[in-house]
Amino acid sequence: MESEKIKSYKELKIWQGGIEIVKEIYILTNKFPEYELYNLTSQIRKSAISIPSNIAEGFKRYHNKEYKQFLFISLGSIAELETQLIIAKDIGYL
Repeated sequence: MESEKIKSYKELKIWQGGIEIVKEIYILTNKFPEYELYNLTSQIRKSAISIPSNIAEGFKRYHNKEYKQFLFISLGSIAELETQLIIAKDIGYL
């Protein structure tokens, strides 16, 4: 039996997981102090949004090498997000 080819990035479990992370981040950061809206809150949200966005963009590239590069960018965004969440925890926001 031949497996079906994935036609859309929306079918990728990794992209779906990225979307779930974004939703959770928005719920968490809604509890941050208002004065952080344009600082840590914004940065955390941008990092989270970057994860599924880069997966989607890479999926639409024509070459596997480009796709892999976007997956690596997504991994970088994950590390960035993790660092920012550690900071938020350490300063008492989480």
